[in-house]
Amino acid sequence: MSTETNQAAVSKRRAWVMAARPQTMPAAIAQVLIGVGVAVHEGLFAPLPAAAALLGAVLIQIGTNFANDYYDAVNGADTADREGFTRVTAGGLIEPESVKRAMWLTFAAAIVSGTYLVWVGGVPILVIGLLSVASGIAYTGGPYPLGYHGLGDLFVFVFFGLVAVTGTVYVQAAAAVAGIPTTLPAGTVPTLALLASLPMAALTTNVLVVNNVRDKEEDATTGKRTLAVRFGYGVCRAEYVAMLVLAYAVPVVLFLGEFGPLALLPLLSLPVAGLVTRTVLTETSGAALNPALERTGQLLALYAVLFTAGLILG
Repeated sequence: MSTETNQAAVSKRRAWVMAARPQTMPAAIAQVLIGVGVAVHEGLFAPLPAAAALLGAVLIQIGTNFANDYYDAVNGADTADREGFTRVTAGGLIEPESVKRAMWLTFAAAIVSGTYLVWVGGVPILVIGLLSVASGIAYTGGPYPLGYHGLGDLFVFVFFGLVAVTGTVYVQAAAAVAGIPTTLPAGTVPTLALLASLPMAALTTNVLVVNNVRDKEEDATTGKRTLAVRFGYGVCRAEYVAMLVLAYAVPVVLFLGEFGPLALLPLLSLPVAGLVTRTVLTETSGAALNPALERTGQLLALYAVLFTAGLILG
């Protein structure tokens, strides 16, 4: 193979990695990690359903990333003035139809991998899985893109937080239930699962908040009506702080309840939260907010590891 051909192959391979956006994977992995921590604490841990949930979460995250890359490009939301990370469709690195095909194949793989979870979790998981895939596409695609109408934050909070964590706990609990459930069997979604899902929902939403603050000016010119465009920097910054307050309030609530001091382990990540918050509250440029976006993802991962350790050890 010639040097030119090899460089082209590496370039294409790198372009597909860029389209998959590996920096967003903490948003998928952290939710399952917390779900495993809750399941261990409640005596519900089941390794195969947990592994299948992780695979499905990662595939849905990648499929959503492909969908965002493709639909933002064809809808004209990505322009040459974009300050964020390179988009492969708008940047001409990969043909639009190839990205679209990859989106459908990834979501199809998520559905196929989810057949085992449906066998374990029954109708509730079937509904959750189909809604998650449909929402991943509808975030930037379809006749009413959620992200273009200020609904992206709600979508992320619900599906990449509440649903992801409680769903992970549910499939592990359902593994011990006889037959294929048609409704939620008693005890398969403990209160702790709902509480533990709130910090993950909040911190994952904050990843989107940073993205929207950074892209506010460009989104306003392309007709993408995010919350930042609709209500300005102040509201989004207040949302970012409110999500952090929610995330760090949950360990305190657990500590004051049945848990001991180990429930407070996530508070060790507060210095990281403080540093990135200062940037979000004062900066608007991509040069400052791109690193803040990555650090918010790192904060999510660190918090998840500490929270899971507290759940298991506590």
